[in-house]
Amino acid sequence: MYNSGVVVLSAENLSKTVSDEPLFENATLALEEGEKVGIVGRNGSGKSTFLKCLAGEIYPDEGNVSIKRDASVVLLEQSVTYPEGTDLASFLHLQKCRATELLSEYQKALEDGDEKKYTGLYQIIEKEDLWDIERRYMAILTDLGENLEANRLLSSLSGGQQKKAALARAIAVRPDILLLDEPTNHLDIKTIEYLESWLKNTQTAVIIVTHDRHILNECASTIWELDGRHFYRHPGSFSAYLERKAERLRMEEKHEERLETILRRELEWLKRGPKARTGKDRGRKDRIDAMLKEKAKPKEDAPRDFQSQERRLGKKILEIENISKSYDGRTLFSGFTFSFVKGQKIALIGDNGSGKSTLLDILSSNIQPDFGTVDKGLNTVFGYYDQLGRNLESSKTVLEYTSDIGERVVMGDGEEVAASRFLELFGFPVKTQRTPIEKLSGGEKRRLYLVTRLVMNPNFLLFDEPTNDLDIETMERLEEYIVSFPGCAVISSHDRTFLDVTTDMTFVIEDGHITLFPGSYSEWKEHKDEEAENKEKSIDAPPQPKRPARESRGLSFRERREKEEIEKEVEELEKHIKELEASFSSAETTELGTLQERTRKYEEAKQTLEEKTERWLELEEKDV
Repeated sequence: MYNSGVVVLSAENLSKTVSDEPLFENATLALEEGEKVGIVGRNGSGKSTFLKCLAGEIYPDEGNVSIKRDASVVLLEQSVTYPEGTDLASFLHLQKCRATELLSEYQKALEDGDEKKYTGLYQIIEKEDLWDIERRYMAILTDLGENLEANRLLSSLSGGQQKKAALARAIAVRPDILLLDEPTNHLDIKTIEYLESWLKNTQTAVIIVTHDRHILNECASTIWELDGRHFYRHPGSFSAYLERKAERLRMEEKHEERLETILRRELEWLKRGPKARTGKDRGRKDRIDAMLKEKAKPKEDAPRDFQSQERRLGKKILEIENISKSYDGRTLFSGFTFSFVKGQKIALIGDNGSGKSTLLDILSSNIQPDFGTVDKGLNTVFGYYDQLGRNLESSKTVLEYTSDIGERVVMGDGEEVAASRFLELFGFPVKTQRTPIEKLSGGEKRRLYLVTRLVMNPNFLLFDEPTNDLDIETMERLEEYIVSFPGCAVISSHDRTFLDVTTDMTFVIEDGHITLFPGSYSEWKEHKDEEAENKEKSIDAPPQPKRPARESRGLSFRERREKEEIEKEVEELEKHIKELEASFSSAETTELGTLQERTRKYEEAKQTLEEKTERWLELEEKDV
């Protein structure tokens, strides 16, 4: 990644306390020109507050922030705010940065008739190529899939469209330093991939707070970890940071074991009586006190395997027959048929507005399809994390509300834990559990709503963007829950890593249809990329002369026969796999078997094909 060694932003001894809660102390960090930094830490640890201090939006209690002379800084906040009546064009000029300030000053100088001032500003604007900002802004919006007019009111756009406009604005002004606070929330995967590509190729210095592990690993050259009020700098990718953190935890465990041994020995000495506790041993007693204090420090919770208590699924789980749905004259999807089988974990993907939330609402019977039927089994109980129930309103405390739904949860190892402990696993410490729900932030309410969906002991999960308000550690715990979950799940999420970890099949909504792909999101993406590449080659590439078959000289007669047989088998396997893939568009039983049988045959055929291909490659290498 581009890195010049020139520092463009530095924080020196930064400290900040909010509501009598110290967030970070003595933070001293530097950002170099072109560097990409990812900030990680638990929810509520102060990451967003730290970005606002760097951007000058709020002042730290102590310390200083220094920015390179003439360097422009842009902060993309989590939520999109704007005055009433703001359209897309004026929204661009609301961006706080050097470029928009220069353009506004130039416009005012023109209106005031200050020729000397607007002439000087014109030269600066011309030199820095700022005239083209509005065109770039609208062009980026088009690249993000939004063909909108500049006079379109922000209030008429969806939350996803507003977030795209804010992202396009931040990129269009070409800042020297870009601060991104959870930029992927409310965006579809296609837009996130656009952002990832931009981050990889830009020379802008970037600090990003995100739970998107794919972006962190692909784009960040440095990780700043906020843990226990202190920042720790980790050079390298997110994967390298995780490896170092795992090693640090292993070392802490070894230190803990050593401390236990020493404490046992020292405490035995302390119990021997007054003769052992003379004045000359004062230092030894002080060391024991220090070790006891260190032992009393709270230790970081390690994620553990857990799941909710299994509720039995019946033979019929959920059957969908030929469903269709339209809104405002636009067909979202039509003719979709599927029958769920126990244990299926299915990703749901599609562009913003394609109908993902609508499909989940139909599956849960919250709304009815225009045509077709949805038949739920008698024993099927949904745990639906939807768009509407997230902003809970109640005067009850967090713990009271959760306990009313379910007082105990069964962990994966068979141990039962109280609702209070389960809340801790999802980022609600004991002191927060006594807080009335009405005093929680919007993000905390949505996270609590997620917990209550799990505590109610469902056997069919329907998740609509569950990761937006989770930190990485809590998200990993949710992944553990879903992976060990014995029932069915349909998950709509923009987090590619989350989908790959938790699902092995994919519903794709595009062009008014829902198709089933028998693989994870990454496998589907690879499949689509290969299709596009092959299509491009077939259009652009000139026909290649057929190469004459190479004479085999290095194989024995038996090996040559084996190679020929493998080639025939591979051809049949590939044909069989294509037939199975084509059959997945229908959940009905075909000559190839039920959906469950076809899925099993598909996995077996892929495994056999891989083995045959490896053997063929071995023989090919010998065939010289």
